[in-house]
Amino acid sequence: MRKRDLVVIGAGPAGMAAAVLAAELGLDVTVLDEQVLPGGQIFRGVDRVSASRSKILGRDYTDGARLTQDLRQSRIKHFSGAVVWAIEENFRISFTHEGRGAQINADRILLATGALERPMPIPGWTLPGVMTAGAGQILLKQSGIVAQDAVLVGSGPFLYLIATQMVGAGTPPAAVIETQRLRDMIRATRHLGGALRGWPYLAKGLKMISEIKRARVPRYTGATQIAIEGEGKAAALTFIHKRQKKRVACKTVYLHHGVVPNTHAARSLGISHRWDAGQVSFVPELNPWGQSDVAGVFIAGDGAGIGGAKVAEYAGQLAALKVAEELNCISISHRNRVAVPLRRALAREMAVRPFLDAAYPPFEEALSPSDSTLVCRCEEVTAGDIRKYARLGCLGPNQTKAFARAGMGPCQGRYCGLTVTALLAEANGLSPDQTGYYRIRAPLKPVTLGELAAMDNMSEGPVD
Repeated sequence: MRKRDLVVIGAGPAGMAAAVLAAELGLDVTVLDEQVLPGGQIFRGVDRVSASRSKILGRDYTDGARLTQDLRQSRIKHFSGAVVWAIEENFRISFTHEGRGAQINADRILLATGALERPMPIPGWTLPGVMTAGAGQILLKQSGIVAQDAVLVGSGPFLYLIATQMVGAGTPPAAVIETQRLRDMIRATRHLGGALRGWPYLAKGLKMISEIKRARVPRYTGATQIAIEGEGKAAALTFIHKRQKKRVACKTVYLHHGVVPNTHAARSLGISHRWDAGQVSFVPELNPWGQSDVAGVFIAGDGAGIGGAKVAEYAGQLAALKVAEELNCISISHRNRVAVPLRRALAREMAVRPFLDAAYPPFEEALSPSDSTLVCRCEEVTAGDIRKYARLGCLGPNQTKAFARAGMGPCQGRYCGLTVTALLAEANGLSPDQTGYYRIRAPLKPVTLGELAAMDNMSEGPVD
């Protein structure tokens, strides 16, 4: 089995930028990505999007075509539809591709696995017709489908982006229900200096809010006691706004209150993580080059901490520089010289992040749901169940698996992990770091016996 210099897992902005630069510096690079086309979530389907849909989605989206085109290099082997299900300590990576198993060895690994939308467990969130805002955007990007009578719920600029795209598509949302409060914005002013450095982001946000107003889409901020009504499917959304109960009839609900790093692959390798209070999530421990405390493993993009597409691109390039230097393809002085403008651009892009994190925090009621609210949808475990286990002596998420299989369903804890950690930490009076997270083991994704049986026939084929 041939060993590649660098294997990149994920073909979003971080993975693509890293792979391209690494190949230009002389490395043999393989990219493994689950999607049919490169681009990740942010640039999903950009190579096939029509001109009319490009206009709706905007220039920030179509800019991704630059990265996808650069990815098509002779030194880069890109496997689309490749599902990585195990990464061993000797850097042997197991994945499935075209219905058969395969393995590849690497000198260095870059995890560019991106982010997940933060789960928003509120009453009724498991009803048909309720989905994440990101899922709604996927429908628009890939198929040009826009839900009618949809309500956007949560917090963060991403809601404004979805709303303006829906307006541009001629199907505006029925309402935008936001959970951030005036005091959040006041608290965020201490980061105003950084926000002004990132003024293009603020200008974009104000422009999107203006477009939403011009389209006469009702917008409510500071909403509390949010619940989704319906018998068998979503029918309406209720909430409290300015001490008055409101009800908006709807067929579709898009939920969003931020994104969090996708850390499953990193955790499977034993990489250290810490709680980031600003982003209200766990992030991997990395040095300025994206290098983890497991030698030879790098992480870039939103999987290293939420920063957006541009930050991911610069971080991926910095990681590629470090890998190239370690493998003696470039000198340390070359590495440092090329890194200077990248670090400057990265700092500029990140300047606004503390302001955004403070101004648009996650919805408190979804971080600590009512007892009757499901938090682990796969195994139907409620918030009340988790609190009960804490009273019985449960201190961490791994113990909840023994109590009620929480985190052991098809999603393997991707969508309940942070909520379970938060509930246990609150109930036991501990910090999230003390409470911890699920222990992640292979397989990271489902793999069939048929795919495993075919592995011998594929183990050398796809990488030579």
